[in-house]
Amino acid sequence: MNYKLKLLLFSLLPLCAMAQETFSFGTKTNPQGVTFEVDSRGFIVGGKHILPVMGEIHFSRVPAAEWKREIQKMRAGGITIIATYCFWIHHEATEGQWDWSGNKNLRQFLQVCKEENMPVVLRIGPFCHGEVYQGGFPVWIVEKALSDPKNYKLRSTAPGFLAATKNLYENIFAQAKGMLWKDGGPVVGVQIENECRGPWGYYMALRDMAVNIGFDVPFMTRTGWPKLNGKEEFGKLLPLYGDYADGFWDRTLDDMPGDYPKAFIIKEQRINANIATETFSKKELSEGNDSSLSYPYLTCELGGGMMPAYHRRINMSGNEAMPLAICKLGSGSNLPGYYMYHGGTNPYCAEHTMAETQATKVTNYNDMPYMSYDFQAPLGEMGQPNINAFHQTRLLHQFLADWGEMLSQMDVDSLSDHYARRGCFEFYNDYVRILNEDGRAYVRPVDMPFNGHCITADAQPFCKIGNTLYFIPIKGMTPKVWVDGKEEQWSKVKGQRSKVEGLGVALLSSDEAMRAFKIDDKLYFAKKAGNIIYKDGEKVVEEEWKETKTKTKTETITITKTKDAAAPRIVPMGSQKVAAMPTDADFENAAVWNINLEKFKGSNSQLSIINYQFLKIDYAGDCARIYADGKLVMDNFWNGKPMLVRMSDLAGKNVELRILPLRKDAPIYLQKEQKALLDNSKDYLLQLENISILSVVTSTK
Repeated sequence: MNYKLKLLLFSLLPLCAMAQETFSFGTKTNPQGVTFEVDSRGFIVGGKHILPVMGEIHFSRVPAAEWKREIQKMRAGGITIIATYCFWIHHEATEGQWDWSGNKNLRQFLQVCKEENMPVVLRIGPFCHGEVYQGGFPVWIVEKALSDPKNYKLRSTAPGFLAATKNLYENIFAQAKGMLWKDGGPVVGVQIENECRGPWGYYMALRDMAVNIGFDVPFMTRTGWPKLNGKEEFGKLLPLYGDYADGFWDRTLDDMPGDYPKAFIIKEQRINANIATETFSKKELSEGNDSSLSYPYLTCELGGGMMPAYHRRINMSGNEAMPLAICKLGSGSNLPGYYMYHGGTNPYCAEHTMAETQATKVTNYNDMPYMSYDFQAPLGEMGQPNINAFHQTRLLHQFLADWGEMLSQMDVDSLSDHYARRGCFEFYNDYVRILNEDGRAYVRPVDMPFNGHCITADAQPFCKIGNTLYFIPIKGMTPKVWVDGKEEQWSKVKGQRSKVEGLGVALLSSDEAMRAFKIDDKLYFAKKAGNIIYKDGEKVVEEEWKETKTKTKTETITITKTKDAAAPRIVPMGSQKVAAMPTDADFENAAVWNINLEKFKGSNSQLSIINYQFLKIDYAGDCARIYADGKLVMDNFWNGKPMLVRMSDLAGKNVELRILPLRKDAPIYLQKEQKALLDNSKDYLLQLENISILSVVTSTK
């Protein structure tokens, strides 16, 4: 096929796409006249197809003072839609007493999203999970369900439970009122329930309830797992999918058990056995032969990271997230949606942990840290960038920002385990976590149209700026570029054009790619790889994390060991037949250090939002906790990564670090590096290796 004909065919793709039918949910048009629609391909905004990127952040797990900055950083990472849970237990811990203050202020969070022009999908429950205590169900509703199942059976159409859920939805809506898309607000979608088998009548009762209360939004969704009991009604809720590189919920103590390696293959079906995804046939994905409307392939839970549970201490390298997205895009997905994209910290509760535990009556499959929900996400719970996950996905997301409209209209032309082609883009992955860490994942163009030319490259498209295309190297591949079938020389990054009139094809080095951010159609380069550049109003800001290392004493911090650990505990099995985490009483036998911060600058004042600081604790053992004036502020299940604590939670207080030793026969999963450290210890493992200060410094570009 000649190049002019190829260009003509690609130019017709958007015209063909607009003939598609769209789903009918709520009001699609905002006060500015911009429509937000969903068709068989995905999302259409203002009549233009987009290929957005969705990232999960939980507002009630992040300090309100940090929301704005963290949303700006998420956008810098390529996130264009935010998903967030409304955890029932965070807002109505006591029946009838609602708390929407501070970090729990949903309305304020939505206002920040509106100001940052960031669309939001609200996941309103009533069950959320999110590794929250009892899946987010308050203690009082669980007690009613246990004592009066006829009226209060959880996740059912029992009248008492539905009445309580209606009250929940009404209170969430009171926060979101005026913030929906139709009002000029950010809320474009609502997820009903989570990970529910049904029956379908339960879903419809919740959907109708939400709509009647006022959730009039462009689309409504559900998770496409686990498999439904019974048949659904087409078009009432969009099923969204997911895939994880590993799971803390697995019962085995082995590397990559079961079907986790299959998360890294490209496959035609949307199925994933690790989370029991439903298996729609092609016929079931559509309304029927008389309609061109079918469910788009959208995801809401690609594993941006993974939590360590007590019995399974997963340590993510950060190399997992981008290959997962490549596999889904190659399979035809038009929405990478990450869970989590930004970690968080659970609200403190004096009565019990706010995290999932084997000790509760419901949702008791795992023991999770009381406070920490870092999730080893691209942005961790303190907003720290996990270098590999954040930047690898960021580079892919920039490609989607510039070529997503075109890609969204391209079908999967060919597909195998490691390779797929969608129109003029080839997707490849042979990376598999732990099993093939040397593998690679990439997308490359083949006869990609641009400015009247067809571009082929042994390099990955990064962005478009004016008449110049920027590419980044592909691991193990010599970067080459062809224009209209003829090999061309790369342009210089600093403005020099190629020999083709009106066209630039520039190749960034690997280091330049890690430092390059496209903002307002201009390339900015960070001072060093790992830094983040983001837009704050009219300012362009660079954020750098700096570490000040210390062993036991600096001018501002003194660390004193005050107690040795007792003999390590024999780890019992919990109610779900996996290792049970330590109790509060067990920590009375921990090794104890006092961390004196009296001379720490800022100890008696609020830390600046711009220049903020954290305590970084490198240790090895079973678990660690930090107390400030006797109150638990952070905990950690050791998996080889350090524990971070906000200095604002510690400064001016009596700070105590407690670490429990880990015995060699503990029935927990550790990866090989951590297992070797345990095996090489004399009797048990307990080491405080280093305590340092992380200072986050920003500068204006």
